[in-house]
Amino acid sequence: METPILDFIKKYKESKPIRLHMPGHKGKRFLGAEDLDVTEIDGADVLYSSNGIIEKSQQNAASLFGTRTTLYSCEGSSLSIRAMLYLALLTGNGASKTILATRNAHRVFMTAAAMLDFHVEWIYSQSNQNIITCELSAEFLDEKLTQMSTKPVAVYVTSPDYLGNVADIAAISKICHKHNVLLICDNAHGAYRNFLPTPQHPIALGADMCCDSAHKTLPALTGGAYLHISKNAPLILSEKAKKAMALFASTSPSYLILQSLDMVNSYLCKEYKDNLAKCIVRIKKLKENLIHKGFSIVGNEELKLTIAPKSYGYSGFDIAYYLASENIVCEFSDPDFIVLMFSPEIDQEEFEKLERVLLQIQKREAIISEPPHYQLAKKVMSPRDAVFSLSEIIPVELSVGRTLACDNVSCPPAIPIVVCGEEINQSALELFNYYGITEVEVITNQKIEI
Repeated sequence: METPILDFIKKYKESKPIRLHMPGHKGKRFLGAEDLDVTEIDGADVLYSSNGIIEKSQQNAASLFGTRTTLYSCEGSSLSIRAMLYLALLTGNGASKTILATRNAHRVFMTAAAMLDFHVEWIYSQSNQNIITCELSAEFLDEKLTQMSTKPVAVYVTSPDYLGNVADIAAISKICHKHNVLLICDNAHGAYRNFLPTPQHPIALGADMCCDSAHKTLPALTGGAYLHISKNAPLILSEKAKKAMALFASTSPSYLILQSLDMVNSYLCKEYKDNLAKCIVRIKKLKENLIHKGFSIVGNEELKLTIAPKSYGYSGFDIAYYLASENIVCEFSDPDFIVLMFSPEIDQEEFEKLERVLLQIQKREAIISEPPHYQLAKKVMSPRDAVFSLSEIIPVELSVGRTLACDNVSCPPAIPIVVCGEEINQSALELFNYYGITEVEVITNQKIEI
């Protein structure tokens, strides 16, 4: 497959021009990649009004993912999420600004909904295991949509989630389309799933739009991501996609990231599928060996290993600390879980070391504790009103009864305990304490004199 962006930058670099354009490093090496870093000079195309090398590269990506439209993001899936919500509004013609979303949505979804003045109706986890997971069955969704007097413009689902749980997107998409509602999927952790022996990418399973973070599971630089639009989705989504991205994006995209995405196209159409299949076999065998040792494994995602170590006598923090002492760095840990993310770029020697280190851990008496039970919060005001209100930061101990102005949860996992505009209750306080959150931003009770 051609790599038009890479080819252009290589030719430009080799011509050794006097760079009287941005960036200010002028191609001189400080970190080492500066000579490959350019801006939107003549011939380099313009990201969100592209008709040259970027357009050709995005068309290559669309052919690989089987979409009508695939656009690049240099600002991660965050940019694509904002664009998807904006596009969803266009299909509703303003008649409905309601979106139905699983509660484990990324915090960017929350802020995008606030900026666009969406009314968010939440789907809560039926098992209430933790804030990171929110299962959704097609049957429950069908019943929910049937009961809603005002149909949402879209259903928003996070799959795979941070713990590696994968929703039944095929069944969910059928229900959405039965009710003439868009299905939007945050597939940030699942770009690779289009390249399984049977593609399991949301677009292949019926989603109308999804975002992928190429940098999470593919060998792209951090910030490289996609916005995908299905061939079966309303045409307006593709027609307005560039406008939607440009509305929220920087006008100075990283050409290092664009080259990385361009390179990934070439890799995906060559040896990637075989490398992915071999990697998944290794992960499956590792999971089997850990289960045999007595570890509890959760989630069903192919490139993620999530251990729930309390039954083995450890917290997620304990296991992460032990791995770090062996120079193995995990993706995420909290009191209940540790998450390890793989890709085909992890070699056999690294697999063997990880397995050896994990299997050396001796089982201890199980830890009998669970996260506090979450009680639904009262909505006081819209997300938009909350985000744009005057606010103050206070200790969590003083927060019960106050209205959250903006979340301050860290990333990962970037899933708020309380959503902007909701009242903080006692169960939220207990969860703040459980997850080590010491301060929150709340609506101020004091008027500011001008």
